[in-house]
Amino acid sequence: MQKKSILIVDDDQDIRDLLSYNLQKSGYSVNEAINGFDCLEKIKTIKPNLILLDVMMPEMDGLEVCQQIKSDPKNHDILICFLTARGEDYSQIAALEAGGDDYVTKPIKPKVLISRINAILRRTVKDERAVKDGFYIDNDKYIVHKEGDEFILPKKEFELLSLLMSKPNHVFRRNEILDTVWGTEIVVGDRTIDVHIRKLRGKIGDTYISTIKGVGYKFNA
Repeated sequence: MQKKSILIVDDDQDIRDLLSYNLQKSGYSVNEAINGFDCLEKIKTIKPNLILLDVMMPEMDGLEVCQQIKSDPKNHDILICFLTARGEDYSQIAALEAGGDDYVTKPIKPKVLISRINAILRRTVKDERAVKDGFYIDNDKYIVHKEGDEFILPKKEFELLSLLMSKPNHVFRRNEILDTVWGTEIVVGDRTIDVHIRKLRGKIGDTYISTIKGVGYKFNA
Protein backbone atom coordinates (compact mmCIF):
# COMPACT_ATOMS: atom_id res chain seq x y z
CA MET A 1 0.00 0.00 0.00
CA GLN A 2 1.31 3.44 -0.92
CA LYS A 3 2.34 5.59 2.01
CA LYS A 4 0.30 8.69 2.79
CA SER A 5 2.26 11.84 2.00
CA ILE A 6 2.62 14.77 4.39
CA LEU A 7 4.21 18.16 3.69
CA ILE A 8 5.54 20.02 6.76
CA VAL A 9 5.62 23.81 6.35
CA ASP A 10 7.41 25.64 9.15
CA ASP A 11 10.25 28.17 9.27
CA ASP A 12 11.66 26.50 12.40
CA GLN A 13 14.17 23.78 11.49
CA ASP A 14 13.93 22.12 14.91
CA ILE A 15 10.16 21.70 14.58
CA ARG A 16 10.50 20.33 11.05
CA ASP A 17 13.11 17.82 12.23
CA LEU A 18 10.94 16.71 15.18
CA LEU A 19 7.79 16.29 13.09
CA SER A 20 9.59 14.65 10.18
CA TYR A 21 11.24 12.07 12.42
CA ASN A 22 8.01 11.08 14.18
CA LEU A 23 5.89 11.04 11.02
CA GLN A 24 8.38 8.86 9.13
CA LYS A 25 8.60 6.58 12.15
CA SER A 26 4.80 6.22 11.94
CA GLY A 27 4.95 5.17 8.29
CA TYR A 28 4.28 8.44 6.46
CA SER A 29 6.14 9.81 3.46
CA VAL A 30 7.38 13.27 4.45
CA ASN A 31 8.51 16.39 2.57
CA GLU A 32 9.40 19.78 4.03
CA ALA A 33 8.98 23.43 3.06
CA ILE A 34 10.68 26.30 4.87
CA ASN A 35 8.01 28.96 4.23
CA GLY A 36 4.76 29.69 2.43
CA PHE A 37 6.33 30.43 -0.94
CA ASP A 38 8.32 27.21 -0.79
CA CYS A 39 5.11 25.33 0.04
CA LEU A 40 3.25 26.73 -2.99
CA GLU A 41 6.14 25.73 -5.24
CA LYS A 42 6.41 22.23 -3.76
CA ILE A 43 2.75 21.32 -4.24
CA LYS A 44 3.11 21.96 -7.97
CA THR A 45 5.16 18.77 -8.19
CA ILE A 46 4.27 16.98 -4.93
CA LYS A 47 0.61 16.50 -4.11
CA PRO A 48 0.54 15.60 -0.42
CA ASN A 49 -2.44 14.03 1.26
CA LEU A 50 -2.03 16.49 4.12
CA ILE A 51 -0.12 19.69 4.83
CA LEU A 52 1.01 20.57 8.36
CA LEU A 53 1.04 24.35 8.06
CA ASP A 54 2.50 26.79 10.56
CA VAL A 55 0.35 29.88 11.06
CA MET A 56 3.01 32.42 12.06
CA MET A 57 5.60 32.63 9.27
CA PRO A 58 7.43 35.65 7.81
CA GLU A 59 6.39 37.24 4.47
CA MET A 60 3.34 34.99 3.96
CA ASP A 61 1.48 33.57 6.94
CA GLY A 62 -0.23 30.20 7.02
CA LEU A 63 -3.73 31.61 6.57
CA GLU A 64 -2.80 33.23 3.26
CA VAL A 65 -1.00 30.09 2.11
CA CYS A 66 -4.08 28.02 2.94
CA GLN A 67 -6.39 30.38 1.04
CA GLN A 68 -4.18 30.22 -2.05
CA ILE A 69 -4.01 26.42 -1.93
CA LYS A 70 -7.76 26.00 -1.47
CA SER A 71 -8.57 28.52 -4.24
CA ASP A 72 -7.10 26.13 -6.83
CA PRO A 73 -9.54 23.32 -7.75
CA LYS A 74 -6.60 20.99 -8.40
CA ASN A 75 -5.84 21.08 -4.67
CA HIS A 76 -9.36 20.23 -3.55
CA ASP A 77 -8.32 16.92 -1.99
CA ILE A 78 -5.36 18.27 -0.01
CA LEU A 79 -6.08 18.43 3.72
CA ILE A 80 -4.57 21.21 5.81
CA CYS A 81 -3.84 21.01 9.54
CA PHE A 82 -2.58 24.25 11.07
CA LEU A 83 0.20 24.39 13.64
CA THR A 84 -0.27 27.36 15.91
CA ALA A 85 1.31 28.56 19.13
CA ARG A 86 -1.78 30.63 19.81
CA GLY A 87 -4.70 29.10 21.62
CA GLU A 88 -7.10 32.01 21.34
CA ASP A 89 -10.51 31.24 19.86
CA TYR A 90 -10.17 33.91 17.17
CA SER A 91 -6.98 32.28 15.86
CA GLN A 92 -8.59 28.84 15.68
CA ILE A 93 -11.72 30.19 14.01
CA ALA A 94 -9.66 32.14 11.48
CA ALA A 95 -7.67 29.00 10.65
CA LEU A 96 -10.81 26.98 9.95
CA GLU A 97 -12.50 29.79 8.03
CA ALA A 98 -9.41 30.08 5.82
CA GLY A 99 -10.09 26.53 4.67
CA GLY A 100 -8.16 24.49 7.22
CA ASP A 101 -9.42 21.05 8.19
CA ASP A 102 -8.01 21.01 11.72
CA TYR A 103 -5.42 22.65 13.95
CA VAL A 104 -2.91 21.58 16.58
CA THR A 105 -1.45 23.96 19.15
CA LYS A 106 2.23 24.17 20.04
CA PRO A 107 4.11 22.87 21.96
CA ILE A 108 3.41 19.68 20.02
CA LYS A 109 3.25 16.25 21.60
CA PRO A 110 4.24 13.86 18.76
CA LYS A 111 1.99 11.05 19.98
CA VAL A 112 -1.04 13.36 20.08
CA LEU A 113 -0.17 14.83 16.68
CA ILE A 114 0.04 11.38 15.08
CA SER A 115 -3.37 10.48 16.53
CA ARG A 116 -4.88 13.69 15.17
CA ILE A 117 -3.35 13.16 11.73
CA ASN A 118 -4.65 9.60 11.63
CA ALA A 119 -8.12 10.88 12.51
CA ILE A 120 -8.03 13.65 9.89
CA LEU A 121 -6.95 11.28 7.13
CA ARG A 122 -9.54 8.73 8.23
CA ARG A 123 -12.31 11.29 7.64
CA THR A 124 -11.48 11.48 3.94
CA VAL A 125 -12.02 7.79 3.30
CA LYS A 126 -15.39 7.23 1.67
CA ASP A 127 -16.32 4.84 4.41
CA GLU A 128 -19.83 3.51 4.16
CA ARG A 129 -19.39 0.41 6.24
CA ALA A 130 -22.55 -1.70 6.45
CA VAL A 131 -22.18 -3.09 9.95
CA LYS A 132 -25.53 -4.63 10.75
CA ASP A 133 -29.19 -3.77 10.78
CA GLY A 134 -28.65 -1.32 7.90
CA PHE A 135 -26.42 0.89 10.06
CA TYR A 136 -23.36 2.62 8.61
CA ILE A 137 -21.68 6.02 8.58
CA ASP A 138 -20.51 8.18 5.72
CA ASN A 139 -17.29 9.85 6.88
CA ASP A 140 -17.11 11.91 3.71
CA LYS A 141 -20.44 13.62 4.38
CA TYR A 142 -20.54 13.35 8.18
CA ILE A 143 -23.86 11.48 7.97
CA VAL A 144 -25.08 8.47 9.93
CA HIS A 145 -27.43 6.03 8.19
CA LYS A 146 -29.62 3.69 10.21
CA GLU A 147 -32.43 1.51 8.87
CA GLY A 148 -33.13 3.80 5.93
CA ASP A 149 -32.97 7.03 7.94
CA GLU A 150 -30.06 9.43 8.01
CA PHE A 151 -29.10 11.96 10.64
CA ILE A 152 -26.22 14.23 11.62
CA LEU A 153 -24.52 13.96 14.99
CA PRO A 154 -22.71 16.76 16.84
CA LYS A 155 -19.06 16.90 15.75
CA LYS A 156 -17.46 15.17 18.74
CA GLU A 157 -20.10 12.44 18.87
CA PHE A 158 -19.56 11.74 15.18
CA GLU A 159 -15.76 11.66 15.54
CA LEU A 160 -16.05 9.33 18.52
CA LEU A 161 -18.36 6.98 16.62
CA SER A 162 -16.12 7.16 13.53
CA LEU A 163 -13.07 6.24 15.60
CA LEU A 164 -14.77 3.24 17.21
CA MET A 165 -16.13 2.03 13.85
CA SER A 166 -12.72 2.38 12.17
CA LYS A 167 -11.69 -0.89 13.87
CA PRO A 168 -14.75 -3.00 14.70
CA ASN A 169 -14.26 -5.23 17.77
CA HIS A 170 -11.03 -3.41 18.63
CA VAL A 171 -10.88 -2.05 22.17
CA PHE A 172 -9.93 1.63 22.19
CA ARG A 173 -8.35 2.71 25.46
CA ARG A 174 -9.70 5.82 27.13
CA ASN A 175 -6.49 7.83 26.73
CA GLU A 176 -6.37 6.92 23.02
CA ILE A 177 -9.93 8.16 22.57
CA LEU A 178 -9.18 11.42 24.40
CA ASP A 179 -6.01 12.06 22.38
CA THR A 180 -7.66 11.34 19.03
CA VAL A 181 -11.05 12.99 19.44
CA TRP A 182 -10.29 15.84 21.82
CA GLY A 183 -6.52 16.34 21.46
CA THR A 184 -4.84 18.88 23.72
CA GLU A 185 -6.74 22.04 22.79
CA ILE A 186 -9.14 21.73 25.70
CA VAL A 187 -8.88 19.95 29.03
CA VAL A 188 -11.52 17.27 29.46
CA GLY A 189 -12.02 14.55 32.03
CA ASP A 190 -12.75 10.85 31.70
CA ARG A 191 -16.42 11.54 32.31
CA THR A 192 -16.54 13.42 29.01
CA ILE A 193 -16.15 10.15 27.10
CA ASP A 194 -18.83 8.46 29.21
CA VAL A 195 -21.29 11.28 28.56
CA HIS A 196 -20.72 11.16 24.80
CA ILE A 197 -21.01 7.35 24.76
CA ARG A 198 -24.30 7.59 26.65
CA LYS A 199 -25.61 10.14 24.13
CA LEU A 200 -24.53 7.94 21.21
CA ARG A 201 -26.26 4.91 22.68
CA GLY A 202 -29.40 6.97 23.10
CA LYS A 203 -29.37 7.79 19.39
CA ILE A 204 -28.07 4.62 17.70
CA GLY A 205 -29.09 1.97 20.24
CA ASP A 206 -27.44 0.19 23.15
CA THR A 207 -26.13 -2.85 21.28
CA TYR A 208 -23.44 -1.27 19.11
CA ILE A 209 -20.93 0.02 21.68
CA SER A 210 -19.60 -2.12 24.51
CA THR A 211 -17.85 -0.91 27.64
CA ILE A 212 -14.68 -2.75 28.62
CA LYS A 213 -14.41 -1.96 32.32
CA GLY A 214 -11.20 -0.26 33.34
CA VAL A 215 -10.00 -0.11 29.74
CA GLY A 216 -12.24 1.66 27.23
CA TYR A 217 -14.84 0.98 24.53
CA LYS A 218 -15.31 -1.04 21.37
CA PHE A 219 -17.74 -1.10 18.46
CA ASN A 220 -19.44 -4.47 17.99
CA ALA A 221 -19.30 -5.69 14.37
